[in-house]
Amino acid sequence: MPGTLYVVATPLGNLGDLSPRAAELLRSVPVVAAEDTRRTRGLLSHLGAAPQLLSYHAHSNQHRLATLLGMLAEGHDVALVSDAGTPAVSDPGAELVTAARDAGVTVVPIPGPSAVATALSAAGLGGDRYLFLGFIPRKGGERARLLARAAEEEWSVVLFEAPPRLVGLLQDLARAAGPGRRALVARELTKLHEELRVGPLEELAGYYSEHPPRGELTIVLEGTGAPPEPPDRTEAAVEHATLLLAEGLTRREVVRRLSEGLGLSRNDAYRLVMELP
Repeated sequence: MPGTLYVVATPLGNLGDLSPRAAELLRSVPVVAAEDTRRTRGLLSHLGAAPQLLSYHAHSNQHRLATLLGMLAEGHDVALVSDAGTPAVSDPGAELVTAARDAGVTVVPIPGPSAVATALSAAGLGGDRYLFLGFIPRKGGERARLLARAAEEEWSVVLFEAPPRLVGLLQDLARAAGPGRRALVARELTKLHEELRVGPLEELAGYYSEHPPRGELTIVLEGTGAPPEPPDRTEAAVEHATLLLAEGLTRREVVRRLSEGLGLSRNDAYRLVMELP
């Protein structure tokens, strides 16, 4: 019989947040796959546990994945842990979980701390529904797209960011969502220097410009409270039709493509195409 892959949530900072179930599992499991072995070694030492400790992180190669799958296939249980909080949420653990399940291995979650849930619970900005974006790209079109998505989102939006880039993120969010949109910056959650600061994006950007942050950061952006405006299909259809005509397609073919691709009625697509020069 293959072993079991346990996905184990570990403390964000305060070791008292480790659940008794997680502690018992980490003391008994023979192998632990950790995002940061140095950090996990301290937790295991605190528990008096001495499993085989293997690194498994974003830069691990396929050989390490194969090694862990081989151990599971041989009947060894493996516990997957991240730096802090719940594995496979904005970290590479999802690849191991998927590969293990595809190989017929039972995957068992051991729930516990989560920076996302912890920040939402203390934000007071609404947590019944939310969008989680994790770390967004530092620059480029994908960053602009995600910032625009965050600014238009009806519900709260949760992001992670590194300390040197926090002010830039807050400034970009202020430009996209407006300087008065409220947000929470949660720093060093559950640790000695925990800080929760709520305010308008412009004020938060100013504060952290003068007080450069340290430690791990979770940001919660207040939602708009209303669904985003539906996109203007007519404008998109005109642009698309103009490009198709420029490529040499007949107007009849353009009408068909607009109707099938953009969901316009055939009459609306025909009228739009006939009105183009």
